[in-house]
Amino acid sequence: MRRRYLATVLAGLVALLGFGAYYFAVWYERTTKFEIGLIGDIPYNAEQMRKTEILFGELDYEDLAFILHDGDIKSGGAPCTDEVFFREKERFENSVNPLVYVPGDNEWTDCYRTGYDPTERLERLREIFFVGDESLGQKTIPLTRQSEEYPENVQWNYGNVTFLGLNVPGSNNNRGRAPDEYEARNETNLQWLREGFDHAQADASSAVMIIIQANPGFERPPGGRTGYNDFLAALEEETLAFGKPVVLVHGDTHTYRVDKPMISSVTGERVENFTRAETFGSPEVNWVRATVDTSDPEVFTFQPQEIVEENTIEETTP
Repeated sequence: MRRRYLATVLAGLVALLGFGAYYFAVWYERTTKFEIGLIGDIPYNAEQMRKTEILFGELDYEDLAFILHDGDIKSGGAPCTDEVFFREKERFENSVNPLVYVPGDNEWTDCYRTGYDPTERLERLREIFFVGDESLGQKTIPLTRQSEEYPENVQWNYGNVTFLGLNVPGSNNNRGRAPDEYEARNETNLQWLREGFDHAQADASSAVMIIIQANPGFERPPGGRTGYNDFLAALEEETLAFGKPVVLVHGDTHTYRVDKPMISSVTGERVENFTRAETFGSPEVNWVRATVDTSDPEVFTFQPQEIVEENTIEETTP
């Protein structure tokens, strides 16, 4: 009897260890290799609203660590109403996957075009989208917000990678129309960027991914990107010091591309550990699959993904 009891206990322990090993393997695979969905600059009209619903339906079937939305939840000519904000907030909250969003120029800096005050609209965005210490979505991930004043600036870690979200929008980062607002936010952004890289160094992160809305104008001369020069200088300095893969995700100019546009201001050579990934945007309603594999020296790979619309067959009466 005693031997039978011991055998039963031993078998139970073996089974328990087996289950533990299985779940450890699943966890380890999930934290060393995972996928992210990258989207932005949608929807701009009724047709894109329809396609955006299809897009989110497809993303719900994907096993994604999270989705990154790099801003512009409406067209620049559409009014900046609370109704639009709450509509997209509901869409984001209904996402099966966690979703992190950074604001774009169409929902605040350019709202003067339709009679709204940009500063007031930014405060409203903060009240609606950037509350609490978790992402949007049915499933969530924990986020660290920079401050009560700038809750849209976030940082989180996933799978030994540091992620940073920053409020750096189009229209020259709001520098021309509201220099005081720009100066305060720009200094705050630079501080958050540096703190993010300090965290990545201290945490021995394998890589850093940064998400902003604006195309900061790597190809433009400094005089043509005055609202982004400080950000680009700090980004170059931190990227070189970090020495591991760094990715900047942005939207704004609606051109999907993955390239290496950073040229060192010191050596004049391309900074090889830096990659830019720009998401699709209106009129295209597609997404980018970013695979993160910390066992790969490059860490990040990107694949464009097109939505699949069902073919409809009209019934005819014989």
